[in-house]
Amino acid sequence: MKLTLNVDEELLTRAQDIAGGKSKTATIDLALRDFVRRGSLLLALEEAAEISPDEWAAALDPAYDLMASRTAETSSLYGRKPRPRRQ
Repeated sequence: MKLTLNVDEELLTRAQDIAGGKSKTATIDLALRDFVRRGSLLLALEEAAEISPDEWAAALDPAYDLMASRTAETSSLYGRKPRPRRQ
């Protein structure tokens, strides 16, 4: 969609630099997407803050064992030699 906007040129240039030198259109699109994503996250956090402790407790599986889950994980090496795990 074509749209005429009055945008602060210096602000747009700074945003383009941060975005990696993309076009003005791509920079504005990226900024709008980020704005919507952040707004959605804030809305979700506000909704989560309204949940009572009883509702949070009911949302968790009582059979879930965090420590068992952590010890069952395999570590990522990222190019390092594996070290023996401490018991």
